[in-house]
Amino acid sequence: MAISETGRIHYFIYYRIRAGVDRDDAHANVRAMQAAIAARTRVAGRLMERRGDDATWMEIYESVADPAAFEATLNAETEAHRLADLIEPGSARHLERFVECA
Repeated sequence: MAISETGRIHYFIYYRIRAGVDRDDAHANVRAMQAAIAARTRVAGRLMERRGDDATWMEIYESVADPAAFEATLNAETEAHRLADLIEPGSARHLERFVECA
């Protein structure tokens, strides 16, 4: 099965939240970041947590038409909202890009 190189890209970003972080504040911070991303790129994000492991979170951004602009905005808003402060020490945000199969 071929993979489309011209289709829209879907982003999946997962990470572990630092122990002791106030979950309500962390949720609000990530959702504020996603709102800022949506305002700048028109790409709405979703926030999920792993079933059975509520310290592992995933952001999902689907159907990104302009990956360069989206990633620049994502990086800027991640920095502006200080997401690094939420991440478990020794861990990192892992970004994966997927496209539809052709």
